[in-house]
Amino acid sequence: MTQETTGKAHKSFLSRPAVRRLIPFTLITAIALIFIFENRSSVEIRLLIPMVTMPLWGALLIAWALGILACVFTVRRRSNRHSRRHG
Repeated sequence: MTQETTGKAHKSFLSRPAVRRLIPFTLITAIALIFIFENRSSVEIRLLIPMVTMPLWGALLIAWALGILACVFTVRRRSNRHSRRHG
């Protein structure tokens, strides 16, 4: 049996666009998590009216998670807008 070639050249793993976007995200996430978990002291935070005492890492983790959610919604909204234009 013979193998048919489709004419496509094999792309390296790092040349794929999804991988190129994932590497910076992974590095920034790792650095952010190290920063978050190294700051373990307690702080007072005002949440509109109440004063809350909590570990600094908890506040930073909440802020990081909200930032990730904002990015996910922004990217999803942008991709939906582009797909409606072309579709």
